[in-house]
Amino acid sequence: MMIRLAVVCLVSASSLTTALPAVAADSAERVRQVIASAPDYDKARQAGRKAAFFCVNCHGEDGNSSYDYIPNLAGQNAVYLMNQIGKFADGRRQDEFMSGLIKVLKPEDRFNMAIYYSSQSVKPSPAGNAVLAARGQQLYAGVCKSCHGAQGYGGEKIARLAGQQPVYLKQSLEQYRKGTKQRSDPVMGSIARRLKDEDIAALAAYIPTMK
Repeated sequence: MMIRLAVVCLVSASSLTTALPAVAADSAERVRQVIASAPDYDKARQAGRKAAFFCVNCHGEDGNSSYDYIPNLAGQNAVYLMNQIGKFADGRRQDEFMSGLIKVLKPEDRFNMAIYYSSQSVKPSPAGNAVLAARGQQLYAGVCKSCHGAQGYGGEKIARLAGQQPVYLKQSLEQYRKGTKQRSDPVMGSIARRLKDEDIAALAAYIPTMK
């Protein structure tokens, strides 16, 4: 039975900002100003590409991960990325590797990396199981669309889901369902606890195919 809820679905990171503080308003405004200025935007992207050299092995040169259990960063909203970087830095998000890595980055490197990854295009995956993906499409419309959008592009406060890695999606939803330290958002937890294993598998089959 399709689960129809008017709030979030899953994510690469976290979702609604009512539960946790978001990126500082001045940082978000700076992102918008840089993107609006072609020279500044190009400068930030180039600097971000250089700063992200140590991320290549996991997240790929252009933010498209080579591993199905590591998230794509390409195409995420720059403000959203800044928010997630901040959560790793202050402990609201925890990962054995990422938490330490983020803390050694200079604020300007974090900013430029967010700009760079947001400018890259996501490479969607073909459906491995057409029947399961069709089921996932139905679930997405009923569970995720209202917050993540019909195309799954998200926004400044909501993660982009379209084209995300399948195993990463599956593991994230399972973590939300369990309420782990990696995924303890109360809103996402309430959604995930209503999902059965087969629902999670269907969403993980469909969302990576979204362009």
